[in-house]
Amino acid sequence: MAEAVALGDGARGRTAPNPNVGCVIVLDGEIVGKGATAPGGRPHAEAVALKQAGARARSATLYTTLEPCAHVSTRGPACSNLIADAGIARVVAAIQDPDPRTAGLGFKILRKAGVKVKTGVGKVAAEASMAGFLTRLAFGRPRITLKLALSIDGKIALPSGESKWITGEDARAHVHLERAHSDMILVGRGTYMADQPRLDVRLPGLEERSPRRALLSRGEAVPGWEMLKSPKDVHRLHDVNDLLVEGGSATATAFLAEDLVDRILIYRAPILVGEGKSSFGYIGLDAIADAHGRWQAVDPRPLGIDRLEVYERVRG
Repeated sequence: MAEAVALGDGARGRTAPNPNVGCVIVLDGEIVGKGATAPGGRPHAEAVALKQAGARARSATLYTTLEPCAHVSTRGPACSNLIADAGIARVVAAIQDPDPRTAGLGFKILRKAGVKVKTGVGKVAAEASMAGFLTRLAFGRPRITLKLALSIDGKIALPSGESKWITGEDARAHVHLERAHSDMILVGRGTYMADQPRLDVRLPGLEERSPRRALLSRGEAVPGWEMLKSPKDVHRLHDVNDLLVEGGSATATAFLAEDLVDRILIYRAPILVGEGKSSFGYIGLDAIADAHGRWQAVDPRPLGIDRLEVYERVRG
């Protein structure tokens, strides 16, 4: 299952609106087939793995990070039927598909065909890998990650606006990896006008993983950019699983004030700026007590001379 999760995670940012599923087929202790959801969402991970396994899929165990789909599409058959027809003896799935077109029906089809089914193995890791898809199904919007590069004292720039570069090369490379795992990147009009950012992926071998670009602005449209007039417009992004918000302070504040941020990445540099531009403005809190219990720190790590702090929104 760990291998299946890793395969699915590698596809994150390329499969929306489909989930980034990973699949491994094992026969007599040997991996005979594996795959991930293809770019664009088809073929599904199970179909890729079954094709690779061929006749060796018969009597094998199939590990998948998500319940095999149960609905037939113009783009391909239902994976639960493919699995049953291939003679798979056992399916181990991390989580049930929340998509109402499947939602337990895939397991029902498999069991009816005589396939043994076990669920819940690797559940936490699979949910983390497919958090974008699961968030979109649960809330009708992408999972939103806010990225900030800050000094020790929480500044994003000097009073003049200069911010290149607060962090070092390792932190900036990690940002590009996050971009490669996102379906869309968004900045505000101020950042666009000041920096003319490309927002592409500049890691060797991953250049083609550059996501779509979006601009938060009520102004004129910009060629090559998708326009959102309000943070609430994320609810119309039905083909985006993971949205990365990169700047600037006003845009970050707007998303936080609407309580739309699910994850914050802070790249903390070992520098002091003193007087400078703060990371956020007023986000709607009037008492310190209201600020507690909203964010959980996870996965802190050094990145060269800098430090990455990851915070996840605690929701009911």
